[in-house]
Amino acid sequence: MRALAAFPEQRALRLIDVPVPVRRGEREVAVQIREVGICGTDRNIAAFQYGTPAPGSDRLVLGHEALGEVVEVGGGVRTLAPGDLVAITVRRPCDDDTCVACRAGRQDFCMSGGYSERGIKGADGFMTEFVVEDERYLVRVPPCLAEVGVLIEPLTVAAKAALELEGIVRRYPWEPLGLRGLVLGAGPIGLLGAMMLVGRHVKTFVYSLEAADSPRAELARSFGAEYVSAGDTPLFELPDRIGSADVVFEAVGTAKVAFGALPALAPNGVFILSGVPSARPPIEMRLDGIMRDIVLKNQILFGTVNASRSAFEAAVRQLEQFMALFPRAVRGLITQRAKLDDAPELLRRPGGIKQVVQFVS
Repeated sequence: MRALAAFPEQRALRLIDVPVPVRRGEREVAVQIREVGICGTDRNIAAFQYGTPAPGSDRLVLGHEALGEVVEVGGGVRTLAPGDLVAITVRRPCDDDTCVACRAGRQDFCMSGGYSERGIKGADGFMTEFVVEDERYLVRVPPCLAEVGVLIEPLTVAAKAALELEGIVRRYPWEPLGLRGLVLGAGPIGLLGAMMLVGRHVKTFVYSLEAADSPRAELARSFGAEYVSAGDTPLFELPDRIGSADVVFEAVGTAKVAFGALPALAPNGVFILSGVPSARPPIEMRLDGIMRDIVLKNQILFGTVNASRSAFEAAVRQLEQFMALFPRAVRGLITQRAKLDDAPELLRRPGGIKQVVQFVS
């Protein structure tokens, strides 16, 4: 079968032939890949800025945003059957016996840093025709989500943030109604994060580089968010333009933009960081003022990693909600479907919102 792999030492990206994996364990499941989404992490790996092959291998099969279909199950599998659609989780636990997070199945909180990630770090990904995976790392997807199920993995970023946000707002000595939200970035994760907030009845603003009449701006407005273009409103004017935000969801991966938006955070507000910035020159920040505001205004900043099964299960529930509330907008996130032969070009030349490699039509 064919797969798309990066060869870091050769700085090469190639379509290769690999053996069809064989299911051996009683809890293992053979999965036929239907679709794989492409994201910024994949493009960084394809540009050899990131990505680590499995130990002893010179190449890394890409792809971590996968929707598949079960074709065979081991005798010990209890939650899945042939024909089921599944999303495949990405991070696998470390081997450190002292890492209580991984031993509890919460490798998103891994303490050793020795985890692996399919298609990213130390393990091959899903940009291929078939994979074999342990039942623990497969999350059933309802048939009604077949058309958009490839969005589950990116949605887990917002889904986990929402789970943590719900716990944080319980600290309020009042019912948290009438909240206002700000999303930084109108990429797939930013737009999914905005959908998450709108679905929770939060008045939501999306702030991004694209023009106010761009397709991304129109998509944001179509599901009830307000769009603010950075071309019309500089970052330092954002608080005057939109007022204060009780929740800020960062999805740009740029520290200058993320921390530059802190003045828009309301007293008692929550700032969620989801982007992973690439190496850039140092920037100057007004750290004394930032620290003063965080303390005196009782604000919270936290980062979120979308690695747990619970985040994937929450993403499935949220995607069902989105398809009930604004199905056209959800479908509009996927702007291109292509074949595996086209994947190298898609990685070099991004376009639209979410590009997807389709293995089964």
